Amino acid sequence: METEPAASDKPPRPAAHDPAFAKAVAAAKALLERPYDSRTTALPESLQKLDYDGYRDIRFRPARALWKKEGLPYQLQFFHPGFLFPRTVKVAEWVDGVERPIDFAPELFDYGKNPTPAAHDDIGFAGLRVHTRLNRPDYFDEVAVFLGATYYRLLGRSQVYGASARGLAIDVAAAAPEEFPFFRRLWVERPKPGARHLSLYALMDGQSVTGAYRFVITPGAPTTADVDMALFLRRVPEKLGIAPLTSMFLFGESTPGRFDDYRPEVHDSDGLLIHAANGEWLFRPLQNPAKIAVSAFALESPRGFGLVQRDRVFDHYSDLEAHYERRPSLYVAARGDWGKGHVELVEIPSARETHDNVVAFWVPDARPAAGARVDFAYRVEAAYDDGSESPRGRAIATRIAPVDPLKPPYKPDPRQGRFLVDFAGNNLAALSPKPPVEGVVSVNGGRVIGPIDVDRTPTDGTLRAQFTVRRDNEQPVELRAFLRRGADTLTETWSYRWDQREPRSTESP
Repeated sequence: METEPAASDKPPRPAAHDPAFAKAVAAAKALLERPYDSRTTALPESLQKLDYDGYRDIRFRPARALWKKEGLPYQLQFFHPGFLFPRTVKVAEWVDGVERPIDFAPELFDYGKNPTPAAHDDIGFAGLRVHTRLNRPDYFDEVAVFLGATYYRLLGRSQVYGASARGLAIDVAAAAPEEFPFFRRLWVERPKPGARHLSLYALMDGQSVTGAYRFVITPGAPTTADVDMALFLRRVPEKLGIAPLTSMFLFGESTPGRFDDYRPEVHDSDGLLIHAANGEWLFRPLQNPAKIAVSAFALESPRGFGLVQRDRVFDHYSDLEAHYERRPSLYVAARGDWGKGHVELVEIPSARETHDNVVAFWVPDARPAAGARVDFAYRVEAAYDDGSESPRGRAIATRIAPVDPLKPPYKPDPRQGRFLVDFAGNNLAALSPKPPVEGVVSVNGGRVIGPIDVDRTPTDGTLRAQFTVRRDNEQPVELRAFLRRGADTLTETWSYRWDQREPRSTESP
């Protein structure tokens, strides 16, 4: 006979029957009836003038972490307002159906060389971070951070922070200016002893929308957050971005030598992964374009999408501080039927690794009316290995080479490029040579010149597809490629946007 799990280890109740989520939904609906208030907390002048070093000198005292004395499986620490984070959020515990405010107090922080605010100044918190026993049983690691607008980050086992998620994206790369709604309030449900999950609730406010969110965080390898959201529209924005993910891509193996940098590659994520309802997996390598690039992938009832970090080899980065090989892959798995729409990828030119320049999100075709409620549910997964994602052979590297002519003046033709795409996984290394594996390539805006070769690398058995493409004109070319053997599709679909080669940057990142 199966035993009943301990009460603390039971799965969280469905969002529709969660009183804390209902409270957040009611608060979001009430905000809809009031004019939008964009004012921020009036911070003391000393906090308004903080620079980067001064802000870093303010540290939360770990001994004052919430739930530390109770010995609970989670602890909360808080971020001080100031510098880039002048807006504050009200934080409260949700304890057995009762809301208990968590008040700001200067004694919670070590101010270093900064002046300590007056004790009566309840200036609030900029955000919070969640700690738990993630990597070892005797230490509480960070597993989640909520800080700035509607941004949040998750960490799985053995990971370091990289890509981040957002509650909502509004008018990214649109004619209208981008909006940044923010979380006004956060509620965190006090966990029971032995709890595997932590439930956090948020009230969002913005010029165009209000909203309520529930995040059920489950730490591990990977760490996941099950998200339920209810939006109320003050007005209809030009573009509503659901489940947005944000990351950084400076350069990789497809753009060697673009920057004066000792490192071979610098990126938090190296590709966009999409899972369609028909079972197809599509992988789009990320780029740092010469000008902003917007790509849309039309889908109906998508299964998910994500910004993933596939390259896990330290020598490919050689960075002992950043450890890009340990950055998480963030993947959004849709819950329920999302209907028709598209995954949008926005890539922004950048010269510095400190700038996030990649955004991906879902845009529904249906445009709700002002005053309408919009609901979505999904899971965000922070994974180290994307083996749980695409079950087929995966595109692991993309390289582009100029085509050297055999006749004078021996200058490469800018309209031609040689593509080398490596596929691995799904037992590709163990395939017998017969029947042969063939590469299937389609081109929009150009054509393939010559044969499509598929060869095995001598070290690990990776299969490399090689082909030459000539563009029709100066416009971007869309490429797609996959491997098949007879009637069997062996790999996901590699997708690439080929622009004119950008000039080499002389600025170090």
